[in-house]
Amino acid sequence: MISVRGVSKRFGENVAVDDVSFEAEAGSITYLLGPNGAGKTTVMRMIAGLTRAASGSVRINDKGLLDFRDTIGEIGFSLGAFSRNPKHTARQHLLWQARLGGVPAANVGRVLEQVGLEPVARRSVGKFSYGMLQRLGIASALLGDPRTLVLDEPANGLDVEGTLWLRELVVGLAAEGKCLLIASHNLTEVEITGDRIVVMGKGKVLSDTSKDELVAKGSGPRRLESAYIDLTRTSVEYTAGGGER
Repeated sequence: MISVRGVSKRFGENVAVDDVSFEAEAGSITYLLGPNGAGKTTVMRMIAGLTRAASGSVRINDKGLLDFRDTIGEIGFSLGAFSRNPKHTARQHLLWQARLGGVPAANVGRVLEQVGLEPVARRSVGKFSYGMLQRLGIASALLGDPRTLVLDEPANGLDVEGTLWLRELVVGLAAEGKCLLIASHNLTEVEITGDRIVVMGKGKVLSDTSKDELVAKGSGPRRLESAYIDLTRTSVEYTAGGGER
């Protein structure tokens, strides 16, 4: 379980996260949605301990990150770009991470198979496509068989087969009793796999409901999309050049 209570964060004059609270339960998939610049990644980095909150608290399975003796066995993260040696193979990369985390080397073979990278385990990661790197990041998150997973845009770069694989993976992990918090823009996958949806805009929580409750607020053939657009319509920020950020 993840419990976020009243967290806030500024970067200079910019309020990135403003008094955000929500929970993600064990055995379920909670999606964190919002336009670019809504504060989703900052919240995830605070959960991971990579960004310090100015106020508020984050608890994982009723503990703070510093309270865990075995962090890698409690929570796994895949937050996009990650440090890697392009000359290392996928197996070498995961073995290095396993040593750092005190995880048995035998886990490496398990996660390589779990994410579908076993056939390319001896290929250097510098030759990996973006979708393959996404799978490698997820493999890293799964190394310690954690009770809780935090994934930031895990479907980015995945083809149709990869998207179907990810769908089966997250549903299966939730069925095992794991807690999953996923940031995503893919509303189709959110509607298929989500249990709860937290929508953010301009650093604030705009909605925190079950998926079914949010879908019921929408209209037309794409009800989740309709409900999401209605919530975030005034929360999209634009740069001077007209680009969304």
